[in-house]
Amino acid sequence: MAEVTLTEAMAELAALEDPKIRAVNERHGDDHGVNLGKLRAVAKRLRARQDLARELWSTGDTAARLLALLICRPKAYERDELDAMLREARTPKVQDWLLNYVVKKNPHAEELRRAWFADPDPVVASAGWALTGERVRKKPEGLDLPGLLDVIEAEMRNAPERLQWAMNECLSHIGIEHAEHRARAIGIGERLEVLKDYPTSPGCTSPYAPVWINEMVSRR
Repeated sequence: MAEVTLTEAMAELAALEDPKIRAVNERHGDDHGVNLGKLRAVAKRLRARQDLARELWSTGDTAARLLALLICRPKAYERDELDAMLREARTPKVQDWLLNYVVKKNPHAEELRRAWFADPDPVVASAGWALTGERVRKKPEGLDLPGLLDVIEAEMRNAPERLQWAMNECLSHIGIEHAEHRARAIGIGERLEVLKDYPTSPGCTSPYAPVWINEMVSRR
């Protein structure tokens, strides 16, 4: 059985395009109209295809890039390649999948976290903060948690939306995972009031840091 070509993969994605899904996604900054469950089914059938993944990414099409991230081999990318990919990944879903499905599994993840964290581009910096939040949760050794809280306290309120969201997640993880910093993390959240009025569906936890921290700690 012949392997699927780029042309065939793009045609399959085009056939899955749904204007209603695109309209919903565009409200969240994502410019594609493919049901993600169907996209994952395509990826499962294709399996790992690093060559095709690179071709799909190079199209610049969001659905194609999401598929690429599902069928690539995360450890196959060099540091500079991932840096370039992040800077090209301007939609939230592509950035999120790139970080979670590829960068976190790549041996250059920590080096990239440090480089992105202080980047002047807030979208790139948001990736550095997201990776930092992950380290706060899973491998905090060596992190300057008081220093992170200092930066959050000084900069989160006026940060652009995606950077603000990543900083807020990091603040919440510090409060949840590190009891010695919990009171300060909650206090920062209360003073800054970032995401305090964010609409939250019934049964879901508010992203407002004081609520999120207290809710997650109470479950333990």
